[in-house]
Amino acid sequence: MSTERGEQVIDTHYTTVHTLGREKGNKEKHLRYMQKDGKFPVVFHKPAGDWSPYLMDIFTTLVEIRWRVMLLIFSLSYILSWLFFGLIYWLIAYVNGDSDNADEDLCVANVRGFTGAFMYSMETQATIGYGFRSTTENCMVGIIVVTVQDVFSCLLDTIIIGIVVAKMASARKRAQTVAFSNCAVVNLRDGVLCLSWRLGDLRGNHILDGVIRAQLVRYVKKPLGFVVMSYQDLDIKDQNIVLVTPATIIHKLEPGSPLYSLGPDDLLEGYFEIVASFTYSDDSTGMLHQTRTSYTPTEIRWGQCFQDMVKSGKKHYKVDYGLFNETSWVSVPFMSAEEHDRRRCPVEGSPLLPSVKSNGHRGACQVNVDITGEVMNQTFL
Repeated sequence: MSTERGEQVIDTHYTTVHTLGREKGNKEKHLRYMQKDGKFPVVFHKPAGDWSPYLMDIFTTLVEIRWRVMLLIFSLSYILSWLFFGLIYWLIAYVNGDSDNADEDLCVANVRGFTGAFMYSMETQATIGYGFRSTTENCMVGIIVVTVQDVFSCLLDTIIIGIVVAKMASARKRAQTVAFSNCAVVNLRDGVLCLSWRLGDLRGNHILDGVIRAQLVRYVKKPLGFVVMSYQDLDIKDQNIVLVTPATIIHKLEPGSPLYSLGPDDLLEGYFEIVASFTYSDDSTGMLHQTRTSYTPTEIRWGQCFQDMVKSGKKHYKVDYGLFNETSWVSVPFMSAEEHDRRRCPVEGSPLLPSVKSNGHRGACQVNVDITGEVMNQTFL
């Protein structure tokens, strides 16, 4: 009978909290500090025409641009260089009178117009070498231009190929295969309320060394639309992770934690985000990568825990990533960690608690809190 009553209390409380949260979220939506995929919705306003920061680090600028822009720059860099040197060859042939001379005293052989000059420029820079058009030994200017174009083509190939390879080996692609759970949960671990979320590697080449960090970002709106940001570090248990199997990241809600006084009802009015990052080296390439995500108050599930997803087989450990975001209800007091600690060990003479039963030992206390066991399973995708 008490179990049924407890189930109704927990279910009713959780439903009421999240119904109010949805209604409040529909009325006023707040811009996230960080998107779920780790991107920041930040736009920098600069004076008009100020491109100096991008030009000073042109290689990084070209690596960070989109692929379609990179392919456009890749094509234009070659086509424009062919046109430029083709124009020079045409001017040399025009000044030397190659179009009027038959076969004597030619500067660029078989170049009668701009089309032939463009073809010769493309053949020279791409080292095609058809052998039909060529610069003769009678024209020193033509030989110098061919030498300059050869050196320029080597430099251009080095830059363009280096940028393309850097974009293909970008750490962002590897970071997409390391996933955070869609939500964070609050539950009891060894009698202490803890905030936790899940981290997993979806590829077969495992990450053998990584560091997890988390920060609490609070933002307060000021007049005229200005926002003030504050940052507080969250103490993570076991920051160094060997990510062979999915790991659960744990932050204890204990004295000194910015979330120590946070309760389930405070999630309705909280304007903060928990920004989590995982920095690691890939054993295949040795490159440094980082995966980021954030959790808003509406993405924190109070009174739930992640389901187990690793099983032991005869020869292998089996990881079921279908359960990566799946949670289940557990016995958790619907109160802040600060209030929970006061009820467990209240200060002598404190009027905050209704009734506390002592077991006869000094410093020990026991509170009869009616909380049920596991009630139901629920998946958050």
